Amino acid sequence: MCGRYATTANPSRLVAELDAIDETETENPEIPPNYNVAPTTQVLTVVMRHDRGRTDDEPARRIRRMRWGLIPGWTKAAEPGVPVKGKPLFNARADRATTAPAFRDAVKHRRCLVPMDGWYEWVVQPHSVLGAEGGRAARLPYYMANADGSRLYMAGLWSVWRDRTQPAGDPLMSCTVVTTDALGDLTRIHDRMPLPMPQRHWAAWLDPDHPAPAHLLGPPDEAVVAEIVARPVSTLVNNVRNNGPDLLARVQDPTPGEQLGLL
Repeated sequence: MCGRYATTANPSRLVAELDAIDETETENPEIPPNYNVAPTTQVLTVVMRHDRGRTDDEPARRIRRMRWGLIPGWTKAAEPGVPVKGKPLFNARADRATTAPAFRDAVKHRRCLVPMDGWYEWVVQPHSVLGAEGGRAARLPYYMANADGSRLYMAGLWSVWRDRTQPAGDPLMSCTVVTTDALGDLTRIHDRMPLPMPQRHWAAWLDPDHPAPAHLLGPPDEAVVAEIVARPVSTLVNNVRNNGPDLLARVQDPTPGEQLGLL
């Protein structure tokens, strides 16, 4: 669920749009778009934090770069400097985040926004395309985005991890995208979707001093979801090495064989 997305956001653009502070520590704020973002990639996030060492000032929006795939702070290093091996925690279910050990601390005080232009999901065809026996099922990709092309801001959680065996090492910030039940027309693509966070809820969601209001982890705003449309796209997106705006282009609703290049 939500294991790939596309974003044209860069730090300088987000700083201007959100009146935020750039903390990405990059020499090139005009980083190129990424049309095939995959877990473990460094991604842009929006947080609200106090100045370092202070709690009496007004928290400010900050743009930070994080690893997509949350690493709980209590995680032991798999080996020196390597936090985890295996499948990254790139999604967190909204209905379980407050109780799941990996996410419950982040829900209290480390919530973020993950800007994206849209995300991909795959519809798995139930029938083989290579014959009744020994065949493989077709995975047909779809791209979900706002109909008007405007940027989406998805609810996210984040964490800070340090290798306790290397106290002098740099901390690693990581994040996950919160997911919820899909609504409306999107249910024909997948039963889950990222949780969109409308601008009117940003202040409460990002507030570092208070837990998230329970209703923000509830079902998404139906009006917001109604603006999101799905379109079939090329199977080029299936390979993370493919990257470019052509991945977003609508293709004709194909048969499984056409998608796999077999017809």
